[in-house]
Amino acid sequence: MKITGKELVERGFQPGKWFAEALEYINTNNLSEQEVAKYLEQHQPEPMLDLLDNPATVNINIKAENDLEKENVEKVISSMKTLMKTPTIVDGSIMPDACPTGPDGTIPVGGVAVAKNAIHPGMHSADICCSVMLTDFGKVDPKIVLDAAHSVTHFGYGGRDRNSQFRFPKALLEAFESNEYLNDKQTISVARSHLGTQGDGNHFLFVGKSKKTGNTMMVTHHGSRGVGARLFKKGMTIADRFRRTISKGTLKQNAWIPFDTEEGKTYWAALQIVREWTKQNHVCIHDATMEAIGGTVENRYWNEHNFVFKDGDLFYHAKGATPLDSKFMPDITGPRLIPLNMAEPVLIVEGETTASNLGFAPHGAGRNMSRSAHRRSKGEQTIESIFEEETKGLDVRFFSNEIDITELPSAYKNAEAVRNQMAEYGLGKVIDEVLPYGSIMAGDWQKNAPWKKRKRKRGNTSSENKNA
Repeated sequence: MKITGKELVERGFQPGKWFAEALEYINTNNLSEQEVAKYLEQHQPEPMLDLLDNPATVNINIKAENDLEKENVEKVISSMKTLMKTPTIVDGSIMPDACPTGPDGTIPVGGVAVAKNAIHPGMHSADICCSVMLTDFGKVDPKIVLDAAHSVTHFGYGGRDRNSQFRFPKALLEAFESNEYLNDKQTISVARSHLGTQGDGNHFLFVGKSKKTGNTMMVTHHGSRGVGARLFKKGMTIADRFRRTISKGTLKQNAWIPFDTEEGKTYWAALQIVREWTKQNHVCIHDATMEAIGGTVENRYWNEHNFVFKDGDLFYHAKGATPLDSKFMPDITGPRLIPLNMAEPVLIVEGETTASNLGFAPHGAGRNMSRSAHRRSKGEQTIESIFEEETKGLDVRFFSNEIDITELPSAYKNAEAVRNQMAEYGLGKVIDEVLPYGSIMAGDWQKNAPWKKRKRKRGNTSSENKNA
């Protein structure tokens, strides 16, 4: 009998590369229905996995400091408890900077979820490998460093034009070309143009002085830009395909790719390549700043805080959580970095793994309210007055020249409270601090985004035509 791929799907089989081989064997040998059924037994999907009736307990390293935080913390805990019912999840933890990011069951920022033999793309999100890097420039005027960095970095929409792109390392390009989830022309084009760019939102370039040595230090914060976003989209599609055949009851955002499949191993390899790209992204900006000031690097280290970390058959999904345990970072060269807000020091920390922290610390100060709620909380105050009040004594710049008040200190949780909870719950020891001099962020780049300019221009032209 002749059989098609569509018929295999109708029989409940997961599409895969084995389809071609199976169809050729079945049709070439003209197998009977009984023979087809026997042959396909080797590819029978496992029984559906139900949500766990007895999920693991969430380790809670957070407490509410006020009424506003109480609601926030309750939502975070509820969401993590729902997430823990996912069949693959064996442990979880919540950090002091945690805040909800979606419907109940969605991993919050500041959440850690440990899965057995599974990668959950929705638990690392589109901003794969969001991370921080520090360079110690020694005894250099921080203004000189900030000015130089401003001249070489890039925030906001899109990437660099061909004339200002950084050289794409050959080995990194070969890695992209070797992975089927990264080797399409569009992804490689984005990888080239986005190299040396920092995006928008809470990403920043921070300059300050070490409390311990007085040296000027620069810290950058950004993720994998369009490169990671494209891989995330592919990962979610693959994971949902597995979800429909493995565990339909699992929330769509918690779908997973089994690591022991070809898809799982290819996706894991792609994550490591994106990690290398993101690290290189930091390096480009730091090296270009060093060249601009004619300085030298006295020290440099980095860590991601939005990634998936592997330990044996366990996959630690850290959605905004800083790895303390060195087993999570194969290229560890120094302590870890925890930024709070532009008016507070960047904390330099080290720490031990405990049963409660699972080897992680917070990644920042987190938020208690949405951006829109924060804007409303400022009432009739002007943007300029809010900016002046909250950045007094600092050299704070917005790359777009448009102030974004939702990135000012008041938009974040109380930094002192986060530090106190770090100490209370054993989430890293502060060994130095980078005291703030100034910083650069994207700002409200959408206010004058290219498409908005075109829209305004069309509107003006239309008005002129009507008045003609």
